[in-house]
Amino acid sequence: MTVTTRFAPSPTGKLHVGNLRTALHNWMFAKKQGGRFLLRIDDTDAERSEEAFVEAIRADLAWLGLNPDGEERQSARFDRYEARFEELKAAGRVYPAYETAQELELRRKVLLGRGLPPVYDRAALALTDADRAKLEAEGIRPHWRFRLDHDAMIEWDDLVRGPQRFDPKTMSDPVVRRADGSWLYLLPSVIDDIDMAITHVVRGEDHVSNTATQLQMFAALGAAAPRFAHEALLTGVEGKLSKRLGSLGIEHFREIGIEPQALIALLARLGTSDPVEPLADSAPLIESFDFARFGRAPARFDEEELAQLGARIVHQLDYAAVKGRLPAGMTEAGWAAIRPNLSTIAEAADWWSVVEGPVTASIAEEDRPFLGQAAEVAATLDWSNPWPALTGALKESTGRKGRALFLPLRLALTGREHGPDMAALLPLIGKDAALERLGSA
Repeated sequence: MTVTTRFAPSPTGKLHVGNLRTALHNWMFAKKQGGRFLLRIDDTDAERSEEAFVEAIRADLAWLGLNPDGEERQSARFDRYEARFEELKAAGRVYPAYETAQELELRRKVLLGRGLPPVYDRAALALTDADRAKLEAEGIRPHWRFRLDHDAMIEWDDLVRGPQRFDPKTMSDPVVRRADGSWLYLLPSVIDDIDMAITHVVRGEDHVSNTATQLQMFAALGAAAPRFAHEALLTGVEGKLSKRLGSLGIEHFREIGIEPQALIALLARLGTSDPVEPLADSAPLIESFDFARFGRAPARFDEEELAQLGARIVHQLDYAAVKGRLPAGMTEAGWAAIRPNLSTIAEAADWWSVVEGPVTASIAEEDRPFLGQAAEVAATLDWSNPWPALTGALKESTGRKGRALFLPLRLALTGREHGPDMAALLPLIGKDAALERLGSA
């Protein structure tokens, strides 16, 4: 058996961090098992689906390196859904129902008012052929429900939640098709999973009740069901489900300069018993991926933790990995000097402008004679290792030390009070530029 997973977003909006976590875990599990990871675009909702969102989904996955082994579009499979729907109709497993949304809502309120679960009463099954003909003659078109088998307890061993058990008598027969003929999520997803040989479905715990009904759909269509893993949902730092998490599009992280590997490193282990580590390579994350390590408690997503993780990953990246993203003219030595001070690679341009100049510095009046001496000393130095030579000579000749020695020099040479190690930075600035800056100061 080839392990096959799928990520099935609807192109009605852009991917957010919760979607990404689902995609990542499907991809990681398939990679660990030597299997296949598929992208399925759930675009049955023609009114809300947009091709621009399809392109954005593909771009987001590519940015993260989550490259699918295949892609399917639900909008290209309507004939297949129709054929399998007819099979279920012939077997009596789907049936037409004619209640309006208002009627169903009223029944629901009555049941709740009596302290009863709001389960559909299957009134449509009591309709005769004549009743149905009369309703349709009045212009009332039916929606379609899947008839659950009340005699078969629904059970499965969830890879995250453990043994699960649902009594179908306590569940409403789910609507699978609207009166206008359009499809709801449940049945097309099952048909796709069968045809695409999906072996494992990894998704959020908000789908647990969907799984209970879908398991009976797999059986009704004569197919073995995949294994299921329902993960706890993400929460924000405030400790409750956050609307902000639903608005954090992947483009947001790109725009603020977060490394894709930082998102992968965080989301790979968020909600598990394993520590989150700044791993610049996905291989150890894939190797350690195990649903048994996931807990039932909501997983806490913290943007500040992500930013810190991103900075630690940037500090590991070698020049070859980032060369194409650096400002023109920045050398390997420049990257090595500036890298420890970066939170994102985009910040490299700001520090490289310090090297290339010009810089402006706010110098205290009492420091100007000292910097004049510094310019004279610098002009006599061997420039192979100038910073220790310069500071050593000035310490001896002026008696300055510590902040009084180093800060005026840094300000004059870089225009800033803090920054990369001057021993690495000064050779990049070069002798001529350094003398000009010290002299100007």
